[in-house]
Amino acid sequence: MAVTDPIADYLTRIRNAQQARHRIVEIPASKMKKGITEILYDQGFILKYKFDDDAGKNGIIQIALKYDSRTKEPVIKKLGRHSTPGLRKYVKVGDIPRTINGLGINIVSTSSGVMTDKQARKENVGGELICYVY
Repeated sequence: MAVTDPIADYLTRIRNAQQARHRIVEIPASKMKKGITEILYDQGFILKYKFDDDAGKNGIIQIALKYDSRTKEPVIKKLGRHSTPGLRKYVKVGDIPRTINGLGINIVSTSSGVMTDKQARKENVGGELICYVY
């Protein structure tokens, strides 16, 4: 069965793995998903990741999920999709929303690549709002 929204599938796999308290989740790779994974790592939402380009058609991404050492709660509290295949959400640089007053991040796909909302504002580029994380 073909997935109609691969990014929503990616986010759902991470949410489901966290809910089941898995340490590692495997996701089919794509250029966009690799970009999102690198952002999640750079912002401290995941422990580590590995791209395995030999497996499958495009390869797979292995993500080690991060949990709080004391409470054992997942670091990612909420992970959601902004833009969908049926309703794309494009924003100018001035209209990029802030997630929880800047405590969370929005991931934006721009002409300069996939980046966080803060990077997009700094580089003065708008684009498609992909998802939010906090």
